[in-house]
Amino acid sequence: MNITEHIEDVRAGIKAGRYGNEAAVSQGIVLRLLQALGWPTYDTQVVCPEFSLSGRRVDYALCHPPNKPAAFIEVKQIGQSDGAERQLFEYAFHVGVPLAILTDGQEWNFFLPAEQGDYAERRVYKLDMVERDLAESVARLERYLSYAHVSSGAAIAAAREDYRNVSRSRQMLATLPQAWSKLVQEEDEVLLELLADKVESLCGFKPDVDTVAKFLRESVAFRSSSQPVPIAQIRATPAPQVFLAPAATTVRPAVPPQRPALQSGTGYSFEGRFVACRNGREVLIGVFEAFAQRDQSFLERFAARPKHGRTRRYLARAPEELYPGRPDLAREHFYRLQSGWYVGTNVSHAQIERIIEMACEVARLRYGTELIVSVGE
Repeated sequence: MNITEHIEDVRAGIKAGRYGNEAAVSQGIVLRLLQALGWPTYDTQVVCPEFSLSGRRVDYALCHPPNKPAAFIEVKQIGQSDGAERQLFEYAFHVGVPLAILTDGQEWNFFLPAEQGDYAERRVYKLDMVERDLAESVARLERYLSYAHVSSGAAIAAAREDYRNVSRSRQMLATLPQAWSKLVQEEDEVLLELLADKVESLCGFKPDVDTVAKFLRESVAFRSSSQPVPIAQIRATPAPQVFLAPAATTVRPAVPPQRPALQSGTGYSFEGRFVACRNGREVLIGVFEAFAQRDQSFLERFAARPKHGRTRRYLARAPEELYPGRPDLAREHFYRLQSGWYVGTNVSHAQIERIIEMACEVARLRYGTELIVSVGE
């Protein structure tokens, strides 16, 4: 019989209840599969039963060369293996054995005791021979437990490689909520556009990025809905004079002319005066115009930055350059500055703040001190 046939017979025996105690599991399953995997089970210097460890014993030590353990196997009655990891790990640490296997005949747990983490985190693989596909059972037992692989060192190398993969997967899964939270809180432009596009495909109407960002903040963000954290909490202190930002000429107005009422506190403070704006986009436009008047090279230097957003430019000579590959956005979402440069306006409040921060870096101004903005909510 080959290993596949042995496993098939063992599976049938487990389902039929043929292995009623630990001794039956040890003889009828473990030794049988070890022999099928190439181990000389008759040689007690290679497959050492009841291996002694300073008064303690482990069920089997698989040795290579003879009498030098390369792996330990601890055997339990079917369904009785929970909680036995600690004892097995103590045995493995005592001798420095790199691979430890805990099995009740049906479940086979492969551990790397010397790695980091709790017992579960040091488990490379858990194989349930009844539940798993037959081919998977064969492949895993041969990978970690065949005599040829253990003797050559290939088994421990494979186990360590799989452990690294499991560890990376565990770390990635643990980090996903944090990454998602940051995407929501930072109002990632790609995320906002994907969601807006999907809404349009479903209902035929495309929400603006502020609407999408507000939905994410209120419905998805990983923070208490009872205490929302505004994207901006900057209060501009009015200077002696207050000016209303003049309406600039646009090719395609980014801000509809209706809604003349001012939003309280929305605007920017620069060079001793506070300029009130109707919304965050007017703040962005007003800051760019003010910086361009202060320094004629500002727009050129800002546009020369190697990176603006992840998929777009914030300032360009033509609308098409603002949204590469997105002609639908380039048709409507821009504002033409007095200098002839174009600013992208398909941006959320958080993105507006980041763009203005970038503008301050280019203009060599201190954001929050020499320029104070409030883009609204």
